[in-house]
Amino acid sequence: MTLSLHAITPVPELGVLHCAGPDTLTFLQGQLSNDFALMRHNQARLAAFLSAKGRMQASFIAVRYGPHDVLLLAHTSILAAVQKRLSMFVLRAKVKITDASAQWQLHGALGNAALSTLQALQDSALESAPVPWQCVSNGDAQAGLPSPEAGADATQAHAPSWAVALYPAAGLPRALLIQPQGAALPEAVAALADPAQAAERAQQWAWSEVAAGIATISAPVVDLFVPQMLNYESVGGVNFKKGCYPGQEVVARSQFRGAIKRRAFLAHGQAVNLPKAGDEIYSADDLEQPCGTVAQVALSASTLPHPTEANKPQAFDAIVSIKTDAAEQALLIRSAVAASDAEAPSERLEPANPDIPVRLSKAPYPILEDL
Repeated sequence: MTLSLHAITPVPELGVLHCAGPDTLTFLQGQLSNDFALMRHNQARLAAFLSAKGRMQASFIAVRYGPHDVLLLAHTSILAAVQKRLSMFVLRAKVKITDASAQWQLHGALGNAALSTLQALQDSALESAPVPWQCVSNGDAQAGLPSPEAGADATQAHAPSWAVALYPAAGLPRALLIQPQGAALPEAVAALADPAQAAERAQQWAWSEVAAGIATISAPVVDLFVPQMLNYESVGGVNFKKGCYPGQEVVARSQFRGAIKRRAFLAHGQAVNLPKAGDEIYSADDLEQPCGTVAQVALSASTLPHPTEANKPQAFDAIVSIKTDAAEQALLIRSAVAASDAEAPSERLEPANPDIPVRLSKAPYPILEDL
């Protein structure tokens, strides 16, 4: 069986926070790395939520609908913590942040399926190649969303669907489809959602996320990266002209004083057990001090749809953040897992794999140079 590169699949690793209220845009403007004051109806943004030290606590794909509603899509492993932390800063602002994951379903579309999804929602032919973060909807942009408390039935009856154009993967268009829970897929792509290939499609989407070169913050890498370490300023995730937000001084200083010492690259290797987000990377010439960190990993497209046999090496791709002066060196990923309680009650870490050699390639988009 050949796995088509034109497919659509659920994206269960993302959850949805619904920000609602008259002060929603003002509140998000003061908390996240992108500009929400200028965000138009039916527009999407990539944004980061930072600590005071400029470290990423979360990454979001944000979609605005109506005058007072924004959906924030983030990794499910951090959703509850981020909801709690953002809510701490609401104070007197008229905005409520609710976990609305149960009201929405998310699908990733790849290849021709992405183009068909975008076209289906705007009900007209695409005039050109989709621009990343372009957003189309089948709803009335002046209307608001039903409250999450109204339940899935109200959301399905009254909420629109969106398709957000994402950065491509190895030249393949990609889009994220956001629909009310239970809504039917657009007719043009419904036939591509083959339940018999669900596992393979999920792996394929995971590969496309890595191949696009934009890491999603998950629990193992919270607080590890300033946005520039993952190239967020180069893919529309940071606005340097907006006002203050937590960590803004660190981000600006890194950019304008040439202090960016780490950048995101794609890494490629083979391993019996795949490395994980949060694993450290070492130069082969210095195994004492790590020079980088794995941000996101997936099986390589060359491995799909049939991963190799058990206990045989599998090709993988990863997004890694590396010190720029180490990028030309021979590099090793040193993966670690907690030993069993019987072996080590202290839960010390032991290597999960032998050191994994990797080769780097540049991120698949232009890098905004230090200013």
